[in-house]
Amino acid sequence: MPAFFSSIANLLEKVADTKSRLQTTALTADFLKNLEPDEVEPAVSLILGRTFPKWSQKTLDVSWAILSGILQQVTGSDWNVFGEAFGKTGDIGSAAMAVYEKSKMRRQAVLFEKPLTILEVRRSLEAIADAEGSGSMEKKERLINALLSQASAVEAKYLVKVFTGEMRTGFSEGLMEQAVAKAFDVPLKLVRGASMALGDIGEVGFRAKTSGKEGLEAVGFNLFRPVKLMLAQVADKVEAALQEHGGEMAFEFKYDGARVQIHKQGGEVRVFSRRLTDATQSLPEIVDAVKSNVKAQEVILEGEVVAVDAAGVPIPFQHLMRRFKRVHGVAGEAERIPLKLYLFDILYLNGESLIPLPYVRRRRILAETAAGIPLTSQLVTSDAGTAEVFLKAAMDAGHEGLMAKKLGSPYTLGARGKLWLKIKPVLEPLDLVITAAEWGYGRRHGWLSDYYLSARDAETGEFLTLGKTFKGLTDAEIIDVTRRLKEIAVSDEGHRVVVLPKIVVEAAYNEIQRSPKYKSQMALRFARITRVRDDKSAQDADTIQRVRAIYERQFAKKGRYKTA
Repeated sequence: MPAFFSSIANLLEKVADTKSRLQTTALTADFLKNLEPDEVEPAVSLILGRTFPKWSQKTLDVSWAILSGILQQVTGSDWNVFGEAFGKTGDIGSAAMAVYEKSKMRRQAVLFEKPLTILEVRRSLEAIADAEGSGSMEKKERLINALLSQASAVEAKYLVKVFTGEMRTGFSEGLMEQAVAKAFDVPLKLVRGASMALGDIGEVGFRAKTSGKEGLEAVGFNLFRPVKLMLAQVADKVEAALQEHGGEMAFEFKYDGARVQIHKQGGEVRVFSRRLTDATQSLPEIVDAVKSNVKAQEVILEGEVVAVDAAGVPIPFQHLMRRFKRVHGVAGEAERIPLKLYLFDILYLNGESLIPLPYVRRRRILAETAAGIPLTSQLVTSDAGTAEVFLKAAMDAGHEGLMAKKLGSPYTLGARGKLWLKIKPVLEPLDLVITAAEWGYGRRHGWLSDYYLSARDAETGEFLTLGKTFKGLTDAEIIDVTRRLKEIAVSDEGHRVVVLPKIVVEAAYNEIQRSPKYKSQMALRFARITRVRDDKSAQDADTIQRVRAIYERQFAKKGRYKTA
């Protein structure tokens, strides 16, 4: 018997009511083990709030304006119900559920409709994503209407969350890895390794269900399927990095560019962004550079793409992001904003995974494999003074700072640890998400130009406000951000518009202060936006846990204000 989508909705309702990670894992494992093999990956993806496997390049391309209009059509309800519910919960799915529950039309229809299955939901999502060309938007709307018309109130809650990418159940990928291991009786370490290599825990679940431990042991890299990136923690300064790693380490220029993962097989090359989306079409000169200089039959490389001027000097990050967005007129844009590629790692070569090898050895293999492409500028030293001179050279050349890498470190897919450290000689900027905006005054009338900046709670998925700012963006950027915010607006409160947490910005500030004004209990002092981070998703944004850690570190050199 096919598994119904309502079983996922009911599971997530139970998960939302428990704070026990063990219970969440047990509930999910029991659910997964009873699925048919072809239901496992779609179910895992949907539970995590994804429409498709993480490696898939398919997108729904449906705005909130269209989705909300369809919800109104399907329910025939007073849309004020949605606004009231959203105001109380701040949860877009719960607000949709409230609309369904108040809809007589939906209550009557559900009695006569066949329940949705998990595979029917996946097929509908695929059809929506595949709709292209003339009349595609009308087709997407018909398909969404048909799907939502079959949904019960609780199913609508989670369908809307999936459509908007706003699951917010606190169900992390780490918990899903534990659930998959428990469901199919395979070692957790093996599940995590396979998830890193395949880039998707849903597919790992399918393999664990169909071939168990042996199937996961056979997992390797798949060319043109991007894998999770190794991430770095922050070090305050050179001395802190040296103390952390102990002895000699590799310092590299940290370029003000965009990280890319490059896959090559024979004569085909694809370039993936930091978000693991396919950017090949936008970066033809990067593709050409790899084809001309990398002779290996199969290889996965990592590097940084930097936008430069005619003299080869780095230019601001926002110009680089325009290149990544461009799919038409690429040749003209390439002349106007030339790009330079610097490589810094190699993960796979001619059938062999290199990630277990020490970093210093991978670097040597990289130099041999891509001899015609520059590697990141590097210094290996244990002397703080020498490293400080190298840091100054990086800053003088227009770069952000340094990366510090432990010489013996393996490449840990998807992990953020202390094997790699990033050193920036400024107060740590934060990548935050715009969750609301206010209309401007005077010259900024008609623009959403005062932005509420929020950090993600790693435990609950909630976005917690740290303050607001109108500083940092150019007029052209404000106009563009206004357009984008209007497309994802979920609640208009007159002067203030609440939006889906989609747009990430880098924010500078002078200090983090205590503040009873916000639920986070913290606020940024003199916050200003330094750039829009279109290379990052809301899930890549900084966490409230990191903000609290920075707040606490402030008192290493200053006293605390004590209240009576």
